[in-house]
Amino acid sequence: MRALLSVYDKSGIVDLAKELHSLGVDLVSSGGTAKAIAEAGVPVTDVADLTGFPAMLGHRVVTLHPKVHGGILALPDDPEHQADMAAHGIEPIGLVVGNLYPFASDPSPDLIDIGGPAMLRAAAKNHAHVTVLVDPADYPAVLDELRASGATSEGLRRRLARKAFAHTAAYDAAIVSWLDESEEPSAGGDGEAASLPPTIHLSLERAQSLRYGENPHQAGARYRVSGRQSWWDEVTQDAGMALSYLNLFDADAAWRLVHDLGRVGAPGGGAGDRPACAIIKHANPCGAAVAGTLAEAYAQALACDERSAFGGIVALNRPIDDATVAAIENGAQADVIIAPGCDPGVLERIQAKRKNTRVLTAPPPRSAPLAVRQLSDGFLVQEAYSVALDPAGWRVVTERQPTADELADAAVAWLVCAYVTSNSIVLARDGVAWGIGAGQQNRVESGQLATQKAAGRAAGGACASDAFYPFPDGIDAAAAAGVSVVIQPGGSVSDDKVIAAANGHGLAMVFTGQRQFRH
Repeated sequence: MRALLSVYDKSGIVDLAKELHSLGVDLVSSGGTAKAIAEAGVPVTDVADLTGFPAMLGHRVVTLHPKVHGGILALPDDPEHQADMAAHGIEPIGLVVGNLYPFASDPSPDLIDIGGPAMLRAAAKNHAHVTVLVDPADYPAVLDELRASGATSEGLRRRLARKAFAHTAAYDAAIVSWLDESEEPSAGGDGEAASLPPTIHLSLERAQSLRYGENPHQAGARYRVSGRQSWWDEVTQDAGMALSYLNLFDADAAWRLVHDLGRVGAPGGGAGDRPACAIIKHANPCGAAVAGTLAEAYAQALACDERSAFGGIVALNRPIDDATVAAIENGAQADVIIAPGCDPGVLERIQAKRKNTRVLTAPPPRSAPLAVRQLSDGFLVQEAYSVALDPAGWRVVTERQPTADELADAAVAWLVCAYVTSNSIVLARDGVAWGIGAGQQNRVESGQLATQKAAGRAAGGACASDAFYPFPDGIDAAAAAGVSVVIQPGGSVSDDKVIAAANGHGLAMVFTGQRQFRH
């Protein structure tokens, strides 16, 4: 058997070459791979000696030659193929070992490989007769079968061919994504926004198996873009049971919300680090607060809706200290606690009192430029969510101007409202979202739920609506809840009537100009 070895990732390649040589396999290689094998004292033929042509064009043309691709693609049971090989002095290649430049981590035109993908695809196409290896983790399986029988099995070759095609597909997808990201911002020829490319090429690799999916009878796993590290890859689990699909889904939402809460009130809506806590249950906030200390923020977030907080996700934007863990010990059972870290001894206290609670340590969240959602057998794609937190972009539309404290309450209510399933109404005061009405088919009932949960604790505070009020009855409900300021996008044909209702109640009202539907 003849093997062609040409890899970027040289992990284990020398040991593989030694083993192949000991099994009587002739080795062909080029460039750095050939150098590494030769320096280990293993006989190897350079591709240039095989083809009669040296590497050229700055190593852009090496393996693109009939003596390489003919040897890989030839069918041993096809007389015409065998005649061609004999006529042109081509010898069969039964094993191809290769992997591609890490384009996703360091993109540039120089790292767009041509010969490598062609060689791997040729070997994968002819997997009935050729073994292709792109992952060093698969070297032992191939060697085991070669030692046992002198050949690889059909099943193994097929699995390795699938991996090779996935490898080249991910490589091409990374190049397309890089070209999209480096495109000058302008509307496309089809009139679509420049941020929405005409095609999207997602290549995903399984990164983490989960306990189950959304329900126990469904299998679930976390995937990441092939060749790229996900934010979730940097999250560590310090305690608790294995994670499920919903643990990750809700923890992701909680982590993004708590970091946004920390920047409420920061100049221009920018970076901030006020102590904050968010509690998520079934993808919706059931508690959210900013306060002077982390322990206070947790206690107030829990007090928003302690019954719903049971079994929820607790996110904290500062390391968990002794005062906060004491509050957690006396609070509702949490399925997950996610924070930047823990002070000494804190993790042990959580494990002693809440042994099933998963404790996650995480870096600040990152977001993707596009949000993708499955639609039956297709997909919906939109620009990522963003929340207008800079009051400079808001507009007061009532006779009464909001006070500084009322604007601060409005900012908290507006932010939390943006994370709540539509239709959503949020009542907040003193940095705490006391009433959260989520997911109702009409805005009035969402307001009723929020008022019921707030139980008067938001009196003098703010009411936020994720979309405009179509009728004055929503303003009447907000006034009945005792708030002093209403914040909403505006833009209804009935805005004049709604503004008049707010003036009639003596409320201040702010238009943000940005709707925040979330489904």
